[in-house]
Amino acid sequence: MERTRIHPVVLAAATSVLLVSLLGAAALTGMLPTATSRQDEAAAPAKSAPARQQPAPGTALGQAASCANCGVIVSIRAVEVKGEASGIGVVAGGVTGAVVGNQIGRGDTRTLMAVAGAAGGALAGNEIEKHVRKRTVYRVVVRLDDGTTRTVSQPSAPAFAVGERVRVQGNALERS
Repeated sequence: MERTRIHPVVLAAATSVLLVSLLGAAALTGMLPTATSRQDEAAAPAKSAPARQQPAPGTALGQAASCANCGVIVSIRAVEVKGEASGIGVVAGGVTGAVVGNQIGRGDTRTLMAVAGAAGGALAGNEIEKHVRKRTVYRVVVRLDDGTTRTVSQPSAPAFAVGERVRVQGNALERS
């Protein structure tokens, strides 16, 4: 039986496609360093319960008692949050990886490369899908009258500016 050899150009092309795909997936998932700094996307918003404190000298007792959730906006920042994966990326990446891996090697090596390509493609496809479905959330930090801070996450840009007085109602802000 005659063994067929893979042409070196085909092998080089398949290897290049695999390496560029892995490099692209690493860049999209944030595994490669970039020139810009990124905020921690997975960090949960810091929420602290308002502490019962005596009003500061010079403030009216009625104001502190009537609005325990009132304060001033300290900062507003847009944060990109990864989207949820539906499984489409895993399937598409796995199939693509298996096809590319199957082109490399022969016999048992071909099977091994197809399995490795499917696993790597599934991981990369999942992360790429999360990156494609990312969304922007606005984190608004409010310093309450009692000195504590609350962070409120909103899906759209708030209608308030830094320095404005607001009331925190659950995960929403309203003018105070």
